[in-house]
Amino acid sequence: MATKPSIDSLAIGRFLTIELARATELAAVAAAQFRGRGDEMAAGEAALVAMRSHLTLLPAHGRVVVGEGASASAFYFGEIIGSPGAPNVDLAVAPLEGATLCVKDMAGSISIAAAATPNALLNVPEVYMDKIAIGPGYPPGVVDLDRPPQENIKSLAKAKGVAPSEINICILDRPRHTELIAACRAAGARIRLISDGDVAGVIVTAAPSETGVDLYLGRGGAPEGVLAAAVLACVGGQMQGRLVLENNDQRARAAAHGISDSSRTYNISDMVSGDVVVCVTGVTDGPLARGVIIDKDYIETDTLAYRSSTGTVRNIRARRRATR
Repeated sequence: MATKPSIDSLAIGRFLTIELARATELAAVAAAQFRGRGDEMAAGEAALVAMRSHLTLLPAHGRVVVGEGASASAFYFGEIIGSPGAPNVDLAVAPLEGATLCVKDMAGSISIAAAATPNALLNVPEVYMDKIAIGPGYPPGVVDLDRPPQENIKSLAKAKGVAPSEINICILDRPRHTELIAACRAAGARIRLISDGDVAGVIVTAAPSETGVDLYLGRGGAPEGVLAAAVLACVGGQMQGRLVLENNDQRARAAAHGISDSSRTYNISDMVSGDVVVCVTGVTDGPLARGVIIDKDYIETDTLAYRSSTGTVRNIRARRRATR
């Protein structure tokens, strides 16, 4: 069996993590200027422009497989960015994840970017995905997307060695989740409802002892699901997702991405099948990272850098002089 290429084999491994971190730091700092100001479009655009400005300098020839934004500066699927002639990587980016949280100055807004070996990340359209995710340390199959939430809670509690009442679940606070929330509470679990931030909602399961979240359940964006799966793949977590294709337009978009079976359940190894580096920088304070600190003399950022091939998680606290 052929060995899958690693980022190190592309001769850019030692540079890629720090350059990705710089990209998310710049995006986070740009977005942080709009905390509490109520202008999501301006915050998102500032983060996009800042991240793009640095990714064009990336020591890699990157193909965007997960992007976001509606403006001229947005990252779009299939876009090539970085250095021509450099080693090829796939890029997944969310310059400002949780824009509403940012402009309301609420916890949990982040900037995130991932780089992976070519074709390692599942290409999905901008549709919904049903998701279930847990962190590392559990046997395979302890939770399953096809099981009722009560069974997943009971199974996870048994594997963790606690009562179901000690299981903490993160769910997006949406009307579509009313029955799911009720079922989880009926099983005795605790619910942490989040208003926005689907990517961060999944990622917090990667470190339950720090974040207090054991399980993520619910329906959110499919590209966001792949981006979050990249982090869980780095720490040994588990995740499953299934696309929700509700009309002909969504089915056509899925077909354009090479997806014809809407009933397929994707495991984490399907969503992330190669080496990946992910960087997450806090915009506002949250369970993953501290938000950007802007002082008259300096700007400080807090970044988590994940690597799948080594299972390494690095915390990068950076302080730079404030420009005048």
